[in-house]
Amino acid sequence: MKKIVLALALSTLLFSCKEETKEKLEDAKEAVSSEVKEGIDSAKAKAEKELDSAKVKIKSKVDTVVVKSAEKLETTAKKLKESVKK
Repeated sequence: MKKIVLALALSTLLFSCKEETKEKLEDAKEAVSSEVKEGIDSAKAKAEKELDSAKVKIKSKVDTVVVKSAEKLETTAKKLKESVKK
């Protein structure tokens, strides 16, 4: 009789622990998923910032190259006109 009572008490204790463990696992799962989402969001924001910065740098370099090319084209055109006049 004592063994049956002891077995019932032990099994009741184990079942109650399982539910608490399941709840803790669910809480941990939610916490991890929210941390991962926050990490992804912050990485996305950093990537967008870097991309915008790179776009600005490239645009300024392209503008500089265009201006220099235009200047060289003008000087070459002037030299060509002078050589035609002679």
